[in-house]
Order: sequence, then structure tokens, then C-alpha cells
Amino acid sequence: MNKTYISESIKYIGVDDRETDLFEGQYIIPNGVSYNSYVIFDEKIAVVDTVDKIAADKWVENLEKALNGKAPDYLVISHMEPDHASNVKLFAEKYPHAKLVGNAKTFAYMPQFFNLNVDDRKVVVKEGDTLELGQHTLTFIMAPMVHWPEVMVAYDSKDKVLFSADGFGKFGALDADEDWACEARRYYFNIVGKYGAQVQALLKKAAKLDIQTICPLHGPILNENLGYYIDKYDIWSSYRPEDKGIMIAYGSMHGNTKQAALELKTLLEEKGAQKVAVADLTRDDMAEAIEDAFRYDRLVVACPTYDGTLFPAVEDFLYHLKIKNYQSRKVALIENGTWAPMAGKKMKEYFEGMKNITLCDTVVTVKSTLNETSAEQLKALADELSDN
Repeated sequence: MNKTYISESIKYIGVDDRETDLFEGQYIIPNGVSYNSYVIFDEKIAVVDTVDKIAADKWVENLEKALNGKAPDYLVISHMEPDHASNVKLFAEKYPHAKLVGNAKTFAYMPQFFNLNVDDRKVVVKEGDTLELGQHTLTFIMAPMVHWPEVMVAYDSKDKVLFSADGFGKFGALDADEDWACEARRYYFNIVGKYGAQVQALLKKAAKLDIQTICPLHGPILNENLGYYIDKYDIWSSYRPEDKGIMIAYGSMHGNTKQAALELKTLLEEKGAQKVAVADLTRDDMAEAIEDAFRYDRLVVACPTYDGTLFPAVEDFLYHLKIKNYQSRKVALIENGTWAPMAGKKMKEYFEGMKNITLCDTVVTVKSTLNETSAEQLKALADELSDN
């Protein structure tokens, strides 16, 4: 995979960011992130999106080098989120004759970010509208709530390129040597995951196009084995489990709930479970825990009672699952409590508010530490969760 090559007439001018530690102020990005931007050269020249403000200087350098003294005619704004649109004003002032292309919501949001009057320079497009550049024609497809209301994608019919906005994006700088699926999955479920229905709608529109290259706003250019990437997005956005396996997520105050979670892992593996993933919700990356919860077809949540309710790290996990539209999974609960166990009841309330959740009949109640009764409950739960 050439991570930046598109075609002879479409050039990559994006920037890798290795400085930012938290994407959107919350997601750990140990291998950075890329902000992608593109230039289409034809009778008219169109720049597709800008980059985050942290990368402005390098982006301008890349833009000027690609233009080689030419002036762009258009800036296409796929998405107004600051990691892509921070430099719209800089571009508009640097190239005063260039027109800005967006939809009605794009231009409604723009004054919220910039003191910039573009009334005489804006090109407002809607579903199916086109922008003629010469041999290249961009067709605009609205993608509302993937994952902001103003998002749109653009299809270039000449080179058969889909500029997919945040779709098919991933964490990780382009120079990072890492598996696409892992960081794309973590990106998808934590950034876009709530909007599966909207992604499905966009995939149906895209299925009518002859796409040979996908140019996302984060991550590498995708120009090989596109069926693999599209299939992943279809699975993720329809909330189907990607893999058969069990994810055990636990919080533990004194190690006893952890012991129960790990004992269940052992029991499941003894019964032949092919994949059992475990997350310590206090210490492990929450975004990865969310990713694994969506990845596998079964989930176990183990939680101590805390102040009559849920241990905070576990409640945070359940909150994230709820707002990301977690659904269509088999779920098991392990609770712990010394005098008044309440975690099982509180966790059940979360999952009863989610769609197509099957709760296991067996609820394990640990009273302070594992004993003969709770150990037998764990064995019964392992039977209920077994692959066999």
C-alpha cells in the first residue's frame, strides 16, 4: 500500500501529527494521527480540505510546493470540525480569488469558527450537485451525521476516487507501521460509532459508484482490496459482531472482582473459547475497551458496588457503550458487594436500555471474596457463555 499516492493529477498534501497526545482531547494516540488534504489539478484546481491548526505551517509548505506557483480555484470543505477546517480562513485570505465549496450547513457553521465573510465566494452544493474542473468532475453526496450534520463526501468520476471525509479514517500517523483494522476500529467506534444508521445510508450510496481509491481525512489512501475495508465498515455500522469471542471488562477495588474476572477467563479457555479479551477499566485505555466490546459477540462486565451504585470506571464504560449505541450482543454480569450488592441491578438497568441485548440468566454475586457458592456461579456462567 502506497499510503499517499492517488493519481497523476491528484496529490496528497496532508501532514502527520506526532505532537498531540489526545485526539479530541480524550483519545490516546501513541502513534499520532494524520490530517489529510488533497489537490486536484485540472483546468481548474481544487484543494480538498485543510488540516488541524497544529499542522498549519507544514500544510502551507506542502500546498505551495504542490501548486508550484499556480493559484487554486476552489477549496472543497467536506467537514467543518477543527482538525480538518482550522485553516479555512488562512486559505481564504492567502488565495482571495478562490471559491469555497460546501453545503448550506457548512456555511451556517463557518461563522462560529471564523470572522470571515465569504458571501461572494461561496459555492453551495446539495445532494448530487457537481463541480466541473475540466476532465475531473466532483459529485457531492451528503453524509449528515457521519459524524457531524454538515459532512459531505465527493466522488471524482475520472480517477474513480471517493473523498470520504472521516469515513474509513484511522488513528496513527502515516509513517506508523501498524495494522489498519485495529486503529481504524478504535477510531470508528469511538468517533463515529453512534451513527451506524447514517453510515449504512452512505454505504448504500457509495455502492452505486465505481470506486477504485478511497481518500479519507485520517489514515492511509486505500487503493487495494477495497472490499476488505468496505466490509469492515458494513459490519461495524450495522452493529454486527466482527469476531466470535468474549470480552471481559472489570473494575476492582481490592483485587477480588479482578480475581473473579480472571477465574472466569480461565474457565472459558478450559472450555475451548478461542478468544477471551480482558480489560482493566481503571488502567487500560477506555477507547480500546469500547473497541473490543463492539468487536466480539459476548461481553462480561464485572463490577464492585461503590457507594450503593457502580464503581466509577465501570459506570464510565457503560456510559460510553450506551452513547455509542451498543447493541445486539450477549451480556453477562458479575457483581461484588460486602453488605448490599447493587452493581448487578445497576448494570442491568444500563443494558435493558440498549437494543437487542440478551442478558445471561446466570448473575454471579461475589460477597467480598470468591467462595464456594460464587465459584459455582462462575462455572455456570462459563457454561452459558461457552462457544460450544
